[in-house]
Amino acid sequence: MSTKVTSVEEFLLTADRLLSGLSVRATPAGRHRGAALALRTALEITVDRTLNAAVLGLAGTTTRAKMLCLRCYTAPKTARRANALWSHLCLGCHFHQYEIGPTRDQVRAWRAEVGELVEVLVH
Repeated sequence: MSTKVTSVEEFLLTADRLLSGLSVRATPAGRHRGAALALRTALEITVDRTLNAAVLGLAGTTTRAKMLCLRCYTAPKTARRANALWSHLCLGCHFHQYEIGPTRDQVRAWRAEVGELVEVLVH
């Protein structure tokens, strides 16, 4: 049995599709949360790859811990951006009855930021 590994690019494309609303049968709020989850996953995969290239053994740690470690292996500004964005994405993809979910514009801004961070962390 083979296991398919989804790439960062596929998660970014999924977020783009959800934000476009084309051929996706879901409410706008559902699409926005789904896009936020896809973006968070893309960022987490990128951070994992960055840290794994620098030091082995972090696979079992939490993403929060990885975000704290990131500042030791990349520019402090990049680590701060990644941590702040990850926190926003975490809030954006969790449903709470007492909160309004992320807007399309917020998720589009997050999409741009994730795209930039992926480029910076990969290269």
